[in-house]
Amino acid sequence: MIKHIKSIVSVVAVAFLVYIFTFYIDGEMGIILLAFVAFAPLVSLFFMLYARKRVKVEFTCDAYVAKGSTLTVTVNIRKKGSFPIGILEICPYATEIFGQDIKNRKLTMLNEEKKSFKIDLRAVIGGNGEVGISAVYSCGFLGFMKRKILTPLPQPVSVGVIPQIPDIKASSQLFRTIANVVRTSDEEEEKETQMMFSMNTSPGYEHREYEHGDPLKRINWKLSSKKAKLMVRLDEAAASVQPFLVLDLFRRSHIPTENAVRGEEQLLRSAFGLLNLLVRQGIACNFVYRSADGTSVTESVDNPDYPDQLLLKVLAVKVVPDTRVDLSQNSGSMCSCIIATTDAGEGFSEITSCVDDPDNVSIIGLSVASANSTSLPLWYLDEDNNFKMV
Repeated sequence: MIKHIKSIVSVVAVAFLVYIFTFYIDGEMGIILLAFVAFAPLVSLFFMLYARKRVKVEFTCDAYVAKGSTLTVTVNIRKKGSFPIGILEICPYATEIFGQDIKNRKLTMLNEEKKSFKIDLRAVIGGNGEVGISAVYSCGFLGFMKRKILTPLPQPVSVGVIPQIPDIKASSQLFRTIANVVRTSDEEEEKETQMMFSMNTSPGYEHREYEHGDPLKRINWKLSSKKAKLMVRLDEAAASVQPFLVLDLFRRSHIPTENAVRGEEQLLRSAFGLLNLLVRQGIACNFVYRSADGTSVTESVDNPDYPDQLLLKVLAVKVVPDTRVDLSQNSGSMCSCIIATTDAGEGFSEITSCVDDPDNVSIIGLSVASANSTSLPLWYLDEDNNFKMV
């Protein structure tokens, strides 16, 4: 509305000056100016309308960038035909994980068939974000009018900002609690397996060849050396000794996005800091997160190099408001389940109801003030990168 008022004021001011010049200063020159003022808007309108169907805008950028660094976006503009293009206004945007000091760019294309320029975006918060172009306008020379181009705009691009994952010490109380539960479950499972073998006349039936993703701790090295290939134990109880680490990036739709993304970054740091520690200490984990198609994915993590790759997968997924991770496909016995969530308040029971044994469930929240609608223990990562219980 303000822009329209400014345009009207500008037109009136020009008309007033022409009137003064024509009738009070130089009539002949005033007539020439009057003809120019009447003719110029028509020329400007022609250039504006001409460009609306003859401009194509594209942009490229990296899919990931580290927090604190700069994402460079390259915008390319192509025109169809050799006729000059007037003024184009390109309006880029980025979501809240990037700095919002983003300015529109104006340019003109005379003899050029292609023009490019770069936009530098500051990555200020870790998480998933989006970069795109909200609008492209064809403008008149006088600046009184502009209309959106009619050619399709490029699709926005999902960009992951990689947060700094803390190095959590093995002395952390949360880690020791998980490790003790896993060690106890592993010893019980080992006894059950030995009993199965003692009753089975064909021990080889309880093994199969190693497949990518199988926990290294399940490899039978003695049998593998005899067969000259890696063999893993096939007993189903093996999965029960791996703790489940569940990532629930839950965002309520009424919470401002700029507030939500900071909490999500904190949760990513907490969850992957714990995952790194567990795997480094030889404890394979089942990591559960929400995929881009809305389903929950469970990945076995037993390689210290894999959490970094897994983080990139998580950062590639857009957070959908009011949607929690689904644990219904992972229901059953778990030696330990740690649910990292941005919100353990109303509706959190959708997740916990899928776990059979609540005694083995803990929650990782954002801070000491995090809501907890359950009786489960709530942990948070403090400023010294230690897990503390609320």
